Amino acid sequence: MIQLQNISFQYAGADVPVFKQFSLSLQPGRIYGLLGPNGSGKSTLLYIVMGLLHVQEGRVEVDGRDASRRERRLLQELYIVPEEFELPAMTLTEYVDTYRPFYPHFSPEVLHQCLKEFDLPASVHTSRLSMGQKKKVLMAFALACGTRYLLMDEPTNGLDIASKKQFRRVIASHMTDERTIVIATHQVHDVEQLLDHVLVLGTRDNISEVLCDATVSQLTQQYAFTLASAPVEEALYTERTAQGYACITPRRPDDEETPLSLELLYNAAQSAAIKLASSDESDQSDLSDLSDESDLSDQPDTFSPTNANK
Repeated sequence: MIQLQNISFQYAGADVPVFKQFSLSLQPGRIYGLLGPNGSGKSTLLYIVMGLLHVQEGRVEVDGRDASRRERRLLQELYIVPEEFELPAMTLTEYVDTYRPFYPHFSPEVLHQCLKEFDLPASVHTSRLSMGQKKKVLMAFALACGTRYLLMDEPTNGLDIASKKQFRRVIASHMTDERTIVIATHQVHDVEQLLDHVLVLGTRDNISEVLCDATVSQLTQQYAFTLASAPVEEALYTERTAQGYACITPRRPDDEETPLSLELLYNAAQSAAIKLASSDESDQSDLSDLSDESDLSDQPDTFSPTNANK
């Protein structure tokens, strides 16, 4: 389990902190989508968990260990795929021989399977790869390391459409009940079908806060995500689209469950039309804490029904 307890973090020279008295818990066996606008602290959060950035207040624990101490036993269970990186100019074999000793659960079989699924040969030289191919090599190596925690920052940036499909298949096929994967991204459609849990960050006075922390099961049990030809009176949030009105409505017990619309949920959370919090105690927790502060009528592409801001 990853636990951030009342952390505060501010970059040197910054006017305001990124996080102030911020808390979050990440459970094992889930694929988290970490969403938020630029500057909301997504990448910073990943680097704090890795122990590469140190908080000024609070505590960050991974499996009960202080992440800031970067103990060998803990680092063996953590891997991050950053958004931007450079691979050393060497063959993949040389790369694996250099770095696999740090990860006792490394599996050559998983590496070759991932490379095959990514349509990459095992005998490659990093200097001859495109940026997208380098990212696939690094993700294949990351999964082969067998760490309990895999953090990924914008993993689908630089991937073409076919490669994004490969990415989803590779991640899904190598997920286990013991592993936790956190994917920080702006590309909601790339990860929508992968996620077990949705985290949406926003900012208030330029300080990060959690707008949504809920499992996909919680969200689809509590809400219906629908497309209507006319405004829906009971909608909590509505957007005009070319096809009609995309709505989030309360789901009644006898209603058929609808697929989650991650983009619609994200926009609703950012607009403060609805505020979603969760309890990890149960998938039945109440997520219907509605905000009184949002007025969507000034937004030209958004329709606000009379009861949108209860």
